[in-house]
Amino acid sequence: MATFKHISSKNADYGAAEQYLTFEHDEFTMKPTLDKNGQIVPRTGYLISSLNCNGEDFAIACMRSNLKYGKNQRKEDVKSHHYIISFDPRDAQDNGLTVDRAQQLGEQFCKEHFPGHQALVCTHPDRHNHSGNIHVHIVINSLRIAEVPLLPYMERPADTREGCKHRCTDAAMEYFKAEVMEMCHRENLYQIDLLNGSKNRVTEREYWAKRKGQAALDKENASLAATGEPPKLTKFETDKEKLRRTIRTARRLGDDFDRAAVLEALAINAQNAARTAEKPAPKEEYPRSIKDRLQRNKAAINAPKQDGVQRMVDIAAKRAEGKGKGYEKWATLHNLKQMAATMSIYEESGFSSPEELEAALAAASAELNSVHAELKTVYTA
Repeated sequence: MATFKHISSKNADYGAAEQYLTFEHDEFTMKPTLDKNGQIVPRTGYLISSLNCNGEDFAIACMRSNLKYGKNQRKEDVKSHHYIISFDPRDAQDNGLTVDRAQQLGEQFCKEHFPGHQALVCTHPDRHNHSGNIHVHIVINSLRIAEVPLLPYMERPADTREGCKHRCTDAAMEYFKAEVMEMCHRENLYQIDLLNGSKNRVTEREYWAKRKGQAALDKENASLAATGEPPKLTKFETDKEKLRRTIRTARRLGDDFDRAAVLEALAINAQNAARTAEKPAPKEEYPRSIKDRLQRNKAAINAPKQDGVQRMVDIAAKRAEGKGKGYEKWATLHNLKQMAATMSIYEESGFSSPEELEAALAAASAELNSVHAELKTVYTA
């Protein structure tokens, strides 16, 4: 099963990303692994390539572009985005997946979905847990150095412009996951439904908390074994795991936790939230200076409109281009959301359908033409 993850980084040292990809690191501290002579240990069996760097080192190319466009100069700026495609460990034996083929798929994915960005694409043959799953790292400079076409996951004109930055939105992640599913389907690789959550959703933070907790428990048990004492526990559980197990095994938690009580509590919380949202905003005082007023107006103008309607996807045309079930599922959900947003706009304007709006526009246009004709008659009389 292929998985897809995203990590954003504010680290201005672009060389650190390449060092992580090419040298072994401790899975908990993320520091480079050193040999007995104090030298960092290089990884083995990996492949790495760079895109849109014009023959320069990735770090130098990124810093040169940042200076050219005046971006990524502040500490709080997101300097790079790190995407990871992890393939199922069974793909190597059952489906013939190799490091070379995975590298090709990673480069193709990067070119199609992150055009105009300087990038590193690196494939590793295994992960920290030694499960044997081939995985691809894609690290891109957040700055775009070329004008690119509008892709389905992009929401505003700045997402295509040279000198602007990449945004990893929820819609973008859904689209990328659908594309990973499509890639696995096309390459006959194992896959899971990345667009719907699993019964046991384990976040990256919980995963590492469990790994660190298990390592600490194993160390403690080793100390007990050295003194001849039996271990108290052998398997570490996170708080979330304990909560899941408790809820599933408890036959009855009490009257306050039955279905009716829980639904009533949720309804009350929803009503309180609605009342809070309906409260009028406090009246703002006049700005202390003209500069404050101009800054507020500028912020209001530049604020992105989150309620805008995006373009619909022609599913039939995309299917004819070779898109598969993963993309079709994402596109169907995307179109439904846009249709709902469109109908909401019609209802807010007092219309129940696009046809009713068109009829109203036609009537208004006819009335306007009639008024113009009457005025023309008056002036020529």
